[in-house]
Amino acid sequence: MNEMFFSPSFLEMLVRLVINLVVTWFIIDRLYYPKSKRRDFYFTFMLISIAIFFIVFFMIFVLEEMKGKTSLGIGIGLFGIFSIMRYRTDAMPVREMTYLFVIIALSLVNAISEGVPMVELGITNLIFLVAVWFCEWRLQVLPSKIVQYDKMDLIQPDRKAELIADLEQRLGLKIIQVEVGSVDFTRDMAMVKIRYRGKRTDGDISHELKLTKDQLKDF
Repeated sequence: MNEMFFSPSFLEMLVRLVINLVVTWFIIDRLYYPKSKRRDFYFTFMLISIAIFFIVFFMIFVLEEMKGKTSLGIGIGLFGIFSIMRYRTDAMPVREMTYLFVIIALSLVNAISEGVPMVELGITNLIFLVAVWFCEWRLQVLPSKIVQYDKMDLIQPDRKAELIADLEQRLGLKIIQVEVGSVDFTRDMAMVKIRYRGKRTDGDISHELKLTKDQLKDF
């Protein structure tokens, strides 16, 4: 009777899904989010992980005529789709793009590892966790923000110390590094990227690398 409702691979799918969700959640919640504080990417990563897992699993395990023939092709095709999309609505920072790649790869591994014992699958997931943890711990990436700066006389290279002091006083942050980007002399404005010591908060950071025409008009 149960076979009328559930396929033989349904229990295996549930186990693999739980493993995938737990590992993905740990990577996002414990390794990615504490530094970035980006709830939008938290949302994106979790849902993409679930979506990729189900798409690949049902294409491989439910469609019997495709089993063993197109596993690699489907995986490569999914990567191709996301590389074409490239999240054109917003520019994705390199760190977030790397996490997205890891999440997709993890979901693919957990979905298409047919015949792999659960112990080996667990070790594979553990390797993912250790690799991400080691990189986060070793690199210690400083939080950054991009600000619109109005004191054009301070963006000169020989006045960098004054620029940092002014930004620290106005922002209340301990600034470690400053990079001056695009400069608009007609509006007396420069885009300055700073790296600072401290923790990010949700309202603390602007992720825009450039301003739109409408924003420039408003400025």
